[in-house]
Amino acid sequence: MKKNVLIIGAGGVAQVVAHKCAQNNDVLGDIHIASRTLAKCQKMAQSVRDKNSFKTGGAIEAHQLDAMDVEATKALIKKTSAEIVINVGSPFLNMSVMTACIETGAAYIDTAIHEDSAKVCETPPWYANYEWKRREACEKAGITAILGAGFDPGVVNAYAKLAVDDYFDRVDSIDIIDINAGSHGRYFATNFDPEINFREFTGRVWSWQDSKWTENKMFEIRRDWDLPVVGTSQSYLTGHDEVHSISQILGVPNVRFWMGFGDHYINVFTVLKNLGLLSEQPVTTAEGLEVVPLKVVKAVLPDPASLAPNYSGKTCIGDLVKGMKDGKEREVFIYNVADHKEAFEEVGSQGISYTAGVPAVAAAMLIATGEWDVRKMANIEELPPRPFLDLLGRIGLPTRVREGDRDEALAPTT
Repeated sequence: MKKNVLIIGAGGVAQVVAHKCAQNNDVLGDIHIASRTLAKCQKMAQSVRDKNSFKTGGAIEAHQLDAMDVEATKALIKKTSAEIVINVGSPFLNMSVMTACIETGAAYIDTAIHEDSAKVCETPPWYANYEWKRREACEKAGITAILGAGFDPGVVNAYAKLAVDDYFDRVDSIDIIDINAGSHGRYFATNFDPEINFREFTGRVWSWQDSKWTENKMFEIRRDWDLPVVGTSQSYLTGHDEVHSISQILGVPNVRFWMGFGDHYINVFTVLKNLGLLSEQPVTTAEGLEVVPLKVVKAVLPDPASLAPNYSGKTCIGDLVKGMKDGKEREVFIYNVADHKEAFEEVGSQGISYTAGVPAVAAAMLIATGEWDVRKMANIEELPPRPFLDLLGRIGLPTRVREGDRDEALAPTT
């Protein structure tokens, strides 16, 4: 049965989601895109029409919406007859959009943990601070709410569940590694909204080690990895959404997240931070103007969506899992490689947005077909991983598994 989709957001990830929904509209039906900036939604809808992305005859419409307004969001859900809402807007919107879904009966999907705009780098337990407090409400209303259905969080959570289920008797550690070996050709830019991107890195770094939270400073711990396709890559221990849910739901004693950063990025970031330009606290200029430094930095940096046409190179994101199998130590790397240029040619976005957007559409399709329509709140690792990973392989994000000298595609189950 087709289920109409409402996409909230108008950035690079939403661009991917819109095209992928259209490519699979035999399952997902009509598509609606909404954000505060109507022109961005209209441009996105037109790009879907221009590329003739629809698998079958279908419609795509743009709407203006302040998604912080619960009543307005409820009204749009009802107006569009949307049965699935894919929230790829700012993480500040999550609780408002989820509330609208609970009160209208629409399924809810997001790709990142909720953030309070007044708080930066909150301490764990992250999901327990906001989303998990709505578990009972979702189950009582019979609403499917799938949390963190991007790549990380999202696909890496499914990789963790796959490892626990199929590759190990006991998992001792999961190191999630996110390397972008691409180049956008600009002096400095962020791949997502700069405000959200910088908020991740201005506070403390939290990891789950020896079954407890461990605190470090940003860029304090570096590790180099020898990875498929992208080669030796430097990364730094970083806090991230999935560290919390994987450690708690799967009971793994060591869960760490590593993100690749080049020296140039670190240097620029450090200067901005030390000058106070990443602060969210207002300052007053000599002319008497009150400005927020972080918002000024965001205004002068390139729009992340503008990076896509000239982006080249590849990404490599995956889980390095260690543990025991049949009484022997085992190490497996489960991963995906995506290409920036190929992503742009297909959907008009760069590879980072592609890896975040495609999984959200796969989750929507699995809700539409009933396989993931669980009528309650769930993180990805609480759901069967193979339908998700098999579907991702068919629609653009194939999984590979490296173990020792062997490196091969994950064989589909059907």
